[in-house]
Amino acid sequence: MRSSPARTIGRRARSRGTAPPPPGSFDRRLIAPMILGSVLNPINSSMIAVALVPIGTAFGAPPARTVWLVSALYLATAVGQPVIGRLVDMYGPRRLYLIGTALVGAAGLLGALAPTLGALIGARVLLGFGTSAAYPAAMQLTRREAERTGQDSPTGVLTALAVANQTVAVVGPALGGLLIGAGGWRAVFTVNVPLSAACLVLGTLRLPRERRTATARRDVDLPGMVLFAGMLVALMLFLMEPRTDHWYLPLLAAAAGAAFAVRELRVARPFVDLRVLGGNVPLLATYGRQLLGYTTSYAFMYGYTQWLEEGRGLGASTAGLVLLPLSAAALTVSGLTGRREAVRAKLVVGAAVQVVACAVLLLVGSGSPVWLLLAAGVVMGVPQGLIGLANQNALYRQADPARIASAAGLLRTFMYLGALAASAATAGFFPHRADTAGLHGLALFMIVGSALLLASALPARSFARLVRRGTETPGTTETPGNSETPGKTRKA
Repeated sequence: MRSSPARTIGRRARSRGTAPPPPGSFDRRLIAPMILGSVLNPINSSMIAVALVPIGTAFGAPPARTVWLVSALYLATAVGQPVIGRLVDMYGPRRLYLIGTALVGAAGLLGALAPTLGALIGARVLLGFGTSAAYPAAMQLTRREAERTGQDSPTGVLTALAVANQTVAVVGPALGGLLIGAGGWRAVFTVNVPLSAACLVLGTLRLPRERRTATARRDVDLPGMVLFAGMLVALMLFLMEPRTDHWYLPLLAAAAGAAFAVRELRVARPFVDLRVLGGNVPLLATYGRQLLGYTTSYAFMYGYTQWLEEGRGLGASTAGLVLLPLSAAALTVSGLTGRREAVRAKLVVGAAVQVVACAVLLLVGSGSPVWLLLAAGVVMGVPQGLIGLANQNALYRQADPARIASAAGLLRTFMYLGALAASAATAGFFPHRADTAGLHGLALFMIVGSALLLASALPARSFARLVRRGTETPGTTETPGNSETPGKTRKA
């Protein structure tokens, strides 16, 4: 029996990966470019940890200078995620995804050929901006597919994104070590070239093209973006090194913030709609919980690791092995709980266990047995597997669908603000060396932050909108290629 021409064409299209997805099911062709693009940031954040020493040796630079290879990526990503996310909201995910991943390849080449440490830091800045596009694009693609298929909660896709990012962050240092052993520290940058090429191929073949209309309004609030960037850079520079002689940085941040607020409240199409954001208390609470959760998470990572080496006297490789159960516990918890949304339950359990994990640090000392050191990591892995995933799911529900990408970018910004706050706290409690007294002081600091996180997660009312499936609230809808249309409604 001969196949009809339509069936033959359909089989060929499916074999090329270009056939339309079945109605009512998530387009699985999008998953590979979404995940591969979103892991570019965590893999570059973690690989550099093992490259700092050989880079410093190669350029004769002290740790005070090579640390900018880490800080530069944080700065660029914290600014770039919401800015590029807004552009994703306006122009669609495909275009920004391809531009961003192309920048990653360019940054890889620049880093591989960099003649000076300054050029290498420039490559990390370019890398930070390049890796800022894929995660907001993935969140918008997920939202679009949920609306197309009618799936109210695509938790499987959101979990895949979270687990992929956690896994890559865990294996990043090991991968970096292998690359350095095989081709020197420049291989840590060179690896971005094939990764970028893979993203470009997958993005070109699988990401949907945007419909263009002659009446499309593409107003970019460039002054708002510049003021936002100035405010954030000044604040983050102060958090990276909070000293009295840097008193002007908080003032600059406050001045830029005030000018930013005035601008955004007056412009017709702002970069960040402060009126809508200010009225979305649940989303603001999610940003606050992201900051609290990751401040404790990074403080544990930075402080506990330093104490294991200096206070407990373990070697760097042994300290890394002691932290492996933390990563394993986080991945296991994410995998087991990811299919269930349960935002409030994850936050409450995660915050409560985080309090316990920080309290365990009060019990450790220079003579503590290895099993207690391992247990502290295992307990801390539980909240790491719950809190980030819960905040991501909450944001997916709470953000305006027309601005889902920029909202997702801001979520990442608050994560990096937490990392910088943790770094400042660690430096404050370990002024000279990571001793046990400093670790106990840091543990008390983390307990306070975890208690605040728990208190913010306990009220059920703030999560009511997450479970009212199918309800409608007034809002505006903006799709790429079309101007904002007031009066349309969206799902809560």
